[in-house]
Amino acid sequence: MQIILLERVEKLGQMGDQVKVKPGFARNYLLPQGKALRATPDNIKRFETERAQLEAQNLERRNEAEAVAAKMADLSVVIIRAASEAGHLYGSVNARDIAEVVTAAGFTVTRGQIVLDKPIKTLGIFDIRVRLHPEVTEVVKVNVAQSEEEAQAQADRVARGEPAVLTAALLDQQEAAQIAAEHAEAMAEAAAANEAAEAAEAEGEATEGDEGETA
Repeated sequence: MQIILLERVEKLGQMGDQVKVKPGFARNYLLPQGKALRATPDNIKRFETERAQLEAQNLERRNEAEAVAAKMADLSVVIIRAASEAGHLYGSVNARDIAEVVTAAGFTVTRGQIVLDKPIKTLGIFDIRVRLHPEVTEVVKVNVAQSEEEAQAQADRVARGEPAVLTAALLDQQEAAQIAAEHAEAMAEAAAANEAAEAAEAEGEATEGDEGETA
């Protein structure tokens, strides 16, 4: 189906573009959402007549969205979920869940504005895009943890450049690395002590040799 876009649609085109899409996508999403019109001669003429007004309205909405995005910058929200020892959630976090916590944080958004390819199924901190306008998106950090205390610990670890979630496997790796580091340090200290002893012994032999020559 050939359509005219009434606003920018990601991966499809800009306002005024005439593009071909699958009929189901047009009928179920683009047309009822007011994002496009069928590209009939009458609709093309209508769009050209109203284009200036549509562009002005779009600019106003975009400016409003940019103002909201500026306030939303660096926003981090917490979602509490139960999880296994391996960090897998008993359930998942979906777009509706994220929209609810972002709204509770003071920014009214709908689940349709949350750009989430698939539900979140593990603990951790995730960068999630929120579409405030067809041309304006902002990234929100979603901290999924088992408690507020754990969420803070995850945030602190990420700030230090560490993984957000310490799973059993990761803890084992860290413990092994620590043991290896301690072993290497002990070996280095032993080698240094051995070198010092050898140097002292060599110095003692040299001193005895000098005394023998003097006698």
